[in-house]
Amino acid sequence: SISCLKASEAGVDVIDCALAPLALRSAQPAVEPILAALHGTERDPGLELDQIFELGQYMEEMMQKYKDFLNTTRVAVIDTNVLKHQIPGGMITNLVAQLKEAKALDRLPEVYEEIPRTRKDMGYPPLVTPTSQIVGVQAVLNVLFGRYKVITQQVKDYFYGLYGRPPAPVNPEVQKLALKGYPRGEEPIDCRAADVLEPEMEKAREATKGIAKDRGDVLIYALYPQVGLDFLKKKYGVEG
Repeated sequence: SISCLKASEAGVDVIDCALAPLALRSAQPAVEPILAALHGTERDPGLELDQIFELGQYMEEMMQKYKDFLNTTRVAVIDTNVLKHQIPGGMITNLVAQLKEAKALDRLPEVYEEIPRTRKDMGYPPLVTPTSQIVGVQAVLNVLFGRYKVITQQVKDYFYGLYGRPPAPVNPEVQKLALKGYPRGEEPIDCRAADVLEPEMEKAREATKGIAKDRGDVLIYALYPQVGLDFLKKKYGVEG
């Protein structure tokens, strides 16, 4: 919050904040105290604080259903460890959910330490969707079951090259382990991933026949076969 306030005083026109129920921890600072601090100054953005409070109360009620995703291993509402592990907030939310499901939330600090190692093994993929989740899930498995005792299908696909060329060299031993028995081949590709993929649109059209209304619906299924199909059935009220 202080950084945003000082940036505003220095002349920055836009700062990134969040409503209080969504703020802090690994997210942005809360907008309410910043607005209060700037009220009546030359940098006052003119937003009605009472209306912001109403929006915050609405989100407070909405967020009750997501309480299980909060990291309850910490009391502090500011996650200073972000300065060290640099894991984005959305990724942390998924890590917490996975560990809670495994009844191993107390091992979150170990996962924080494992993620940089896993990421290094994979050639430093960017921590953005989807590779952030691929790295995160594998790091959780490495902590719970031992390093690379269990390897996800997505990690195998990554080492094969289906997510493109890694930004940096990967760990060859881990890559060899991941590709052992891989159905497409045990040697990674050195071409475009699309060159080794079979056409999928016709299969997707057939699978969504009688459900999909347009190409967008077909693409939803093509990208997320199981979840996408369930979504389309609910969207159009299709039984079964």
